[in-house]
Order: sequence, then C-alpha cells, then structure tokens
Amino acid sequence: MGEASRTTASTAAVDEHLLKSFFAEVSEVERDNEVLRILSCFKLNPFEHLNLSFDSSPDDVKKQYRKLSLLVHPDKCKHPKAQEAFGALAKAQELLLDQQERDYVLTQVQAAKDELRAKRRKQMKKDAASKAKSLVDEGKYEQEFERSDEFQQQLKLKVREILTDQEWRRRKMQMRISEEEGRVKKDEEEQREMWKRKREHEEQWEGTREKRVCLVSSWRDFMKTGKKGKKGEIRPPKLKTEDPNKSYVQRPVKKG
Repeated sequence: MGEASRTTASTAAVDEHLLKSFFAEVSEVERDNEVLRILSCFKLNPFEHLNLSFDSSPDDVKKQYRKLSLLVHPDKCKHPKAQEAFGALAKAQELLLDQQERDYVLTQVQAAKDELRAKRRKQMKKDAASKAKSLVDEGKYEQEFERSDEFQQQLKLKVREILTDQEWRRRKMQMRISEEEGRVKKDEEEQREMWKRKREHEEQWEGTREKRVCLVSSWRDFMKTGKKGKKGEIRPPKLKTEDPNKSYVQRPVKKG
C-alpha cells in the first residue's frame, strides 16, 4: 500500500473515531431536537432534511447523512419518532444522490433565484443609492446580498413555494391520467361486453337453426299443397257481388 493510501485510510479512521466520540457525548435533548427539526422540514425539499445548502455536493450529502443518521438512529435515540426521522433522512439522501431527482430540485432552486433577482432589480430601480453602489461594485454588491441570511431565507421560502406548485401540477396531471385510464378501461369493458352478447346471440341463433329449417320446410310444403279444410268443417260461402240464382235480394254493386 502506498504512502498516500495509508494516510487516507488513517485520516478516515481518525474521523470515524472522533465522530463516534462526539455522538457518545450528545445528550438526549439534542437528539430529540434533531428529530423534531427533521420532521418539521418541508417534505418536498431534501436539502432541508439534511440541513444542507443548495450548492452542496454529493460528497457533502453523504457526509451529512452519516452525521445526522447517527444522531437520530433508533438504536441511539429514544424519541418515539426517531425511526420516522431516520427514514426521512434516508429518503433525502436517496433523492440527492439520484442525478435526475437532484437536477429536478436544483432546477426549481434556479427558478426561485431568478424570481428573487428579478424582484430585487425592480426594487433597486426605485432606490438610486443601491443602484449606484451596485454599479460601483460591478456586481459584488449583489453577490454579497445573495450570501446573506436574508436572501437565503427568502430563497428557502421561494423554493418551497415553487416545489409546492410543481407538486400540485404533478398530482393534478396524475389525476387526469388516472381518469383517462379509467375511461379507456370502461370503454374496453363495454366493448368486451358487447362482443360477448353478440357471441351469445349468434350461438343461440345457431342453436335454433334446425328448428327454423323445419319451420321453413313446413311452410314450403303448405304453400305447395294449399290449405285443406278438415273433415266436417263448415266453410262460409264465398262472397259474390251478383248472383241471379239467389232468392235473396243483394245490395246493388256500384259499377264503373
């Protein structure tokens, strides 16, 4: 093993020892307070759960997770919601180490910054002194302001607002998708039911085919032979409009 590797391993071991020694001295009150802090965080912002700035690197995420997870680990912390806080930290780390999820959050952070900067420029147009100082410092004034606690707090709240709006839009879209899927499913079920009834009708029709053939055959025979009266049946006389051999007087028949 090279000298550099041995040095790195030694440094990591020392850091681990110091970390464990530190947490051995942490009071229950501090652990409980951290549990409450985590659970009170805005659920859609993983940076808040890990108490990190928006420009933190993936390595910063891993280190902070290691630190806070030891602080609220259910085996170390007696708070009844320690397990819930521990799970929230794990979820936050998972999101921030996922490049797609991380990029999504940072995109909303950038949108929040753009809104706050536009708002500040609008305010500065009314403040000649601030505008003059900004021009003199060539942008340093704005950079200094964005590092201030005031701006960071505004940014935090604006990010919450944007993430909430995006989540609402996502859920609304998901609801529409679910409704459309439900409608399509209903149409498919109605179509299947229609074809089922059609098949049943065709099967019934085919099942009575022999009977229908017999009826048609009987009708054809009837048409060929003609209808014959039964033996002893009395048929009414045919109606004649003029019959000179009859003794009764017939009603005159209109001619032409």
